[in-house]
Amino acid sequence: MHVTNDLNQQLTFDLSQCPQSFHDILTIIDVINVLSDKKRQAQFPEVMFSTTDDDSDEDMKFTRDDVEKSNSHFDTTADQQLISFMNKQLLVNKSFKDFIQSLSIEDMSDAAFYKTYSSLSNIPAAYIITRAKLFYRLSMLIEKVVPLLDFTLLPRQSILTDKIRAHKTYLLHPIKLHWFDQSLQKTIAKSSQDIPSVEFDTIKASDVDNKDEATMFHQAYAQLYQNAQVTFRREEEQLWQAQYIGMHSTDQGGPYRDSITRICSDICSTRLPLFILCPNGRTQTGLNRDRWIPNVFPPNISISSKVKNQYWFVGQLMGMAIRKKHYLDLKFPILLWKQLVQEQITMEDIEAIDMQSFTIINEMKKTLKRSQSIDTDSDINYLLSSIMSELRFDIVSSAGQTYELVPGGAKIPITSDNLKQYCSYYCAYRLNEFHRQIEFIRQGLYSIVPSSYLSLFTASNLEEAVCGKGQIDVELLKRNTNYKHISADAPHIQRFWTVLSELFDEDQRKLFLIFVWGRSILPSKDEEFTSKFTINPYHVNNDEVDKALPRK
Repeated sequence: MHVTNDLNQQLTFDLSQCPQSFHDILTIIDVINVLSDKKRQAQFPEVMFSTTDDDSDEDMKFTRDDVEKSNSHFDTTADQQLISFMNKQLLVNKSFKDFIQSLSIEDMSDAAFYKTYSSLSNIPAAYIITRAKLFYRLSMLIEKVVPLLDFTLLPRQSILTDKIRAHKTYLLHPIKLHWFDQSLQKTIAKSSQDIPSVEFDTIKASDVDNKDEATMFHQAYAQLYQNAQVTFRREEEQLWQAQYIGMHSTDQGGPYRDSITRICSDICSTRLPLFILCPNGRTQTGLNRDRWIPNVFPPNISISSKVKNQYWFVGQLMGMAIRKKHYLDLKFPILLWKQLVQEQITMEDIEAIDMQSFTIINEMKKTLKRSQSIDTDSDINYLLSSIMSELRFDIVSSAGQTYELVPGGAKIPITSDNLKQYCSYYCAYRLNEFHRQIEFIRQGLYSIVPSSYLSLFTASNLEEAVCGKGQIDVELLKRNTNYKHISADAPHIQRFWTVLSELFDEDQRKLFLIFVWGRSILPSKDEEFTSKFTINPYHVNNDEVDKALPRK
């Protein structure tokens, strides 16, 4: 008994003696547990309602009663829609206080608002505002302890980092961006050397019969890969001089941007052994038909060093795009972006690019249900053979090849005894089919940008950081246009903007950008325009107007 009491005294400690950061960590865990409680029965810790420096203003305060009333109106979907709304608005407003003050009842009842955020439609505006304040305070708490945490740790190496990463959608993206941008600044590579000159044989690259080594991608890879880890982290806006053989042009930015656009075109094509069009695209069924997935390689054979290095280079190009805001036109599915930020790939992610991928498994589940009313194994096996007589312990990959799931699997029929085992192997293959390839891309990406805070990005966050917003914002382009010796109000200039915004479709707008700017994707916001779009008049004599028109 005496020993037990001594042990209890040794294990008992006063929480008040612990540093504030320890209390903050406990609070973060408690808040995350409440947010993830689907029954909405857990209670928020009392410290969340204490006045802090951040909410000395009356507009920033909230009470337990406010939070509990608000909490009863929110589920996971409503939370994520509110977070999405906050992320977009906080990128526009200068401060969170400005954002809160802008949330009037009139704004929240707007029909356009609810068209985008339908799950918030039945929630009173006051509760939405309270929930927004709660999310902001959680982000502020995490910001305090971020210097103490190591987000480079792999999953299952730290309970706390795993917990924060598992609920990273509750972290406000502008705050994550701030942390990430700071890490980018700290890892800039200083160099006194000139940026490299890269020669491109565009004639050879444009010949569709020439594949792999003739492509713009391979020409860039051959000349840049060896030093990309340093070159792509340099502070210069332009990272190489693109010299097009036979064109005698001086690269002032146009050929550089054009070379990146052409490199992306090669990546999402069959000219390289790296990516293939997804099954939905090849069969013209389902969604995401324009998405490209990593090529498939035999599961028990090592991928060649050359292909591995080229996947690395793709990741390094992604890192370059993040650093320089020169977005890449890459059409990859969400499953690729998820693995890059260490999120779990699901069956739904696979079905999104191959709607037939789990048809066999679903049929087997139906068979198992029907088999419950059958008396003997022989009858079950008869039912299985009548439905799937050709199936063995093998699988048809996303590229169309057949691989054995176990050694000798091509000769093992599916029976009632091994059906569950087959389903397990089948699902494991599907969920890991692209794991090695994407891991090489991830290693290349993390050689250019720090991995720590990038792991707090969602898959969609990362895709936008690499590829931009996708659609061309004509109003954004208009705001970042200079006019030389001509008025922005001139009739033909107004007609130009009308054609671009109303008559051109998205593909035509991309072709226009490539023609005038050498890039197919705009910067995401005004401050990312390092060079403006410029419109100059073209002067010709009145009697030579026809000669100024385009020729065939």
